[in-house]
Amino acid sequence: MRAVVQRATRAKVTVAGEVVGELPGPGLVVLVGVTPGDGDAQVEHLARKVAELRILRDELSAVDVTAPVLVISQFTLYADTRKGRRPTWNQAAPGPVAEPLVEAFVAALRGRGLPVATGRFGADMQVELVNDGPVTILLESVPD
Repeated sequence: MRAVVQRATRAKVTVAGEVVGELPGPGLVVLVGVTPGDGDAQVEHLARKVAELRILRDELSAVDVTAPVLVISQFTLYADTRKGRRPTWNQAAPGPVAEPLVEAFVAALRGRGLPVATGRFGADMQVELVNDGPVTILLESVPD
């Protein structure tokens, strides 16, 4: 699994003109991608890293201040751009594999007491955010 974690002052995700997920205040926006080798161990590792990552003001983590998190599935994090000009998505897990793992990731964050909003898996989403800092961190949980 891969995640791009951004500290944000505000963010929202819209599908067909409807806001489906929003940060109610400062928090984290997490774009998450899944590869076919991922499973429960990767979900737990990544959720712990995101929840405990000390990137909020005063070197606090989301768990420290119960910061809201907006999670958005993002298969394009596994784009392969080594050849040509057109990315391939061979390393991205197909929807039936990825969706339950993204849902498990959300559940793992909620299990740590964090308020979590989400985008809509597989939808054409418009994401708006104000990156605070800017702070953007790439995390990777390597398959076992």
